[in-house]
Amino acid sequence: MLKQNYRRDRQNKTNILSNSNSQLDLPATALFGTDGIRGRVGDLLDEALAWQVGFWTGQVLQQQTDNDLSPVIVGQDSRNSSEMLATALSQGLVAAGLDVWHIGLCPTPGVAYLTSASNATGGVMISASHNPPEDNGIKIFGSDGAKLSQPLQEAIEAGIGGKVVPTSIQGQGYYVRRPELVQNYVESLKVPLLSDRDFSGMRVVLDLAWGAAVGLAPSLFRDLGAEVICLHDRPDGDRINVNCGSTHLGLLKSAVNQNSAHLGFAFDGDADRVLAVDCQGRPVDGDYILYLWGQTLRQAQKLPDNLIISTVMANLGFERAWQKQGGKMIRTAVGDQYVQAEMVRTGGMLGGEQSGHILCRHYGIAGDGLLTALHLAALVRQAGVSLTQLVDQSFQTYPQLLRNVRVENRDRRMNWQQCEPLQNAIAQAEAAMGDRGRILVRASGTEPVIRVMVEAACSELTHHWTETLVSAVEKHVAA
Repeated sequence: MLKQNYRRDRQNKTNILSNSNSQLDLPATALFGTDGIRGRVGDLLDEALAWQVGFWTGQVLQQQTDNDLSPVIVGQDSRNSSEMLATALSQGLVAAGLDVWHIGLCPTPGVAYLTSASNATGGVMISASHNPPEDNGIKIFGSDGAKLSQPLQEAIEAGIGGKVVPTSIQGQGYYVRRPELVQNYVESLKVPLLSDRDFSGMRVVLDLAWGAAVGLAPSLFRDLGAEVICLHDRPDGDRINVNCGSTHLGLLKSAVNQNSAHLGFAFDGDADRVLAVDCQGRPVDGDYILYLWGQTLRQAQKLPDNLIISTVMANLGFERAWQKQGGKMIRTAVGDQYVQAEMVRTGGMLGGEQSGHILCRHYGIAGDGLLTALHLAALVRQAGVSLTQLVDQSFQTYPQLLRNVRVENRDRRMNWQQCEPLQNAIAQAEAAMGDRGRILVRASGTEPVIRVMVEAACSELTHHWTETLVSAVEKHVAA
């Protein structure tokens, strides 16, 4: 149906071909991090780079498909810079010979779904997810709705850096706005729930983070019968993610308590992830969501090998509790693209991150905060008990601390493993804790920080070694 609409609308498209075709002088380090390209707008991330990313994305995507009629789906979050970057990137795609459907404000998983459902050549989302308003980013999807593989990202970077020559372009593409397509995505979320789910009598608080979920999440829950109370419920490019959403749960906790709500959900700026709060105001992170969803799938015999794919950030308490039930867990690097790749490799049907990216291949290939929230609410309703009771019956987390140390120098940040004093401090901590805990130190792929995570059987160990390792990073890497 979407493909038929595309063919019918070709005569109404607008040419926005740009002449900005010069290569850029780029740093030697990679543009793509763990979730696309991300950074401060006006530094490296500007109109010129967005045009180049669009052009070379078009070059690369065309080599992956035989269907030269298919468009590229472009969506964006509510940041002030998103329209500018989306327009520039669309110009680059058009210059590469591809047509563009610009759907406007939409969650990242909406772009992934529409890309797959419309047989599009690919998709692009302009968003920096949970980052502050002054940042932005570019996420690219292949025709199947999965995030672009690392070799294809490297091919785009090679083109931007002037290391390859563009292939011959057979005519220029066209640009059209298609905001009405977002409703196709919304309807797809209802299908797995409408037949046997009724949220009548359920009071839900939604923190929409001034972002991409504002026009969608409230109506989805209301259509299924829930009473909905909203926070930060209009698009605001100046305030997206600021002291709200999935990285700041304080206001959601208070609202759940004040309104005697059954549960609450907090989305990030592009709504590809969500965290929950129970009726007591306690946070319910991705580890608990994976555990509860995994139990449901296992009981329905829809979880092959009882396998859950998670990341190195997954709490040790979660892993050991799942193993006691006969379950298996495979950990990947941080980033939902790595979880997704491992799910495809192993045939796993459920995976995700502690931060709230949850992927269930029974319903799609992308992590989707709206879908996750709907399914967790449905799981609570089906169980006939509160989310609080479900969590209490699941597992106890190990005390875990995560600290971020800002390191502006990218070379020092990305090469932290070469710092001998820091490596000695890590080795000392690991030897002291043994099997009572674990340590994870890594450079963030989305922010200029080194993340230090320590979890242990007791909070004293956790706090002691967190402070020790943070001090080592500050002294020997950040200084």
